[in-house]
Amino acid sequence: MAAADIHHRTADFRALYSRVLADLKAFIGTKNDVVMFAASGTGAMEAAVSNLTSPGDKVLVVTAGKFGERWQALAKAYGCNIDLVSAEYGETVPIEAIEAKLTPDVRVLYTQATESSTGVRHDIQAMAALLKRKAPETLFVVDAITGLGTTDIDVDGWGIDVIIGGSQKAVMIPPGLAYCAVSARAWTHMETAKSPRFYFDLRKEHKAGSKGESAFTPAIALIAALGAALEFIRKMGGGDIAAGRNLLIENAEVCAEMTREAALGLKLQLFAPKAPSAAVTAILAPEGMDSTVIVKAFRHEFGAVISNGQGEMQGKLFRMAHLGYFDYLDTIGTIAALEQILAAVQRPRHTEFGWGVRAAQTVYARVSAARRAGAAGG
Repeated sequence: MAAADIHHRTADFRALYSRVLADLKAFIGTKNDVVMFAASGTGAMEAAVSNLTSPGDKVLVVTAGKFGERWQALAKAYGCNIDLVSAEYGETVPIEAIEAKLTPDVRVLYTQATESSTGVRHDIQAMAALLKRKAPETLFVVDAITGLGTTDIDVDGWGIDVIIGGSQKAVMIPPGLAYCAVSARAWTHMETAKSPRFYFDLRKEHKAGSKGESAFTPAIALIAALGAALEFIRKMGGGDIAAGRNLLIENAEVCAEMTREAALGLKLQLFAPKAPSAAVTAILAPEGMDSTVIVKAFRHEFGAVISNGQGEMQGKLFRMAHLGYFDYLDTIGTIAALEQILAAVQRPRHTEFGWGVRAAQTVYARVSAARRAGAAGG
C-alpha cells in the first residue's frame, strides 16, 4: 500500500487492475465477470438492488440479523415490494419457510451466506436448488462478505447471480473495497431495471473494467494491497488461488470448531448452535453480565479486538472471528485470554484455567490426525 503511487489512468495501473479482477474471479470460484467499487460491502449490496429492480418489483428478503435487515432497508429505499422470510436472531430460516413465500413473480431473492451479526450460516445451496425448481426466473443474490473464504460456495454450479465480497474479511486487507461477481442472466435483467443509479452502476463499472480501468477514481492503495493478498493466497495454494482459498476455508472451519468447543468447555452458551458459521462465533455472555465488559477487557488487557453484539443483542453476546490470517495460535491465544478475563470478572465464581484451551486443542488434534491419515492414504 505504501508503494502504491501509480496514477490510475496509466498502463501500470491497468495491468494491476486487470490482474486483480482476474484473481478475484479465481478466489470467488466463478467464470462470471467481477466488478469492484471503492466502497464498503454495502455499496455492492446497494448495486445489487438498484441495478436489478424497478420500483414496485416484488423481492423476497431472508432476514435473521442486522445484515438481513440491511437488505430489507435497501429494497425499501428503491421502492421494491418486499416480502420477508424471517427468523429470530441466532436462528436460520428454514427452506420450507422460503418455499412458502416464493412465487414466480419474485424478481430477486436476497440473502446472506453467513449472518455475521449472529454467527449463523444460511443454507445457500438449498436456497439455490429451491429457486431452480420452483422459480427459475428469480435472480439469486448473496451477500457473502463474510462467507467468501470461510464457506464452500459453488457460485456457478448452484446458480448464484450476484455474490458480494468485501476487502476487510477473508482477503485480509483494510476496508474500503467491495466486489461482486455477476452472472450473464443478471446482466440481461439489468436492461429492464428502471431504478436510478449513478456511482453504483454495474454496467458502467463493467465496461470500464473490461479496459483495465475503473469508472471513477479508484482506491489505488487498497487495490495494490488486494493484489498482494491474492498473491499470498495463491502461494498458500502452491500457485493456485482456488487451492489457497480452500485452505482458508478449512482453517476457518477448524478455528470456528475450536472456539465453539472451548466456549462449551468454559460452560458458556453458543448463540447459534444449530447452524454456526465458520466466519465468526457468537457466544452469550455469562448470566447477569454485560458482554461489553468482556469486549473492553480484551482491548485493555491484551490489545485484542473482539466484537460486541449488534442491535438488540448488544451487551448480550460477544463475537470472535476466524477470517483470513486467524490461525491455530491466534485461536488458542484468544481462548486463553478469555479464560483470564472470565476468571477476573466472574468472581466469586471460579473459572478453571485450561478447560477451554484443552477443548480447542482436542479439536485440533483430531483434525490434524485425520489430515495425516488422509495424506498417508493418498
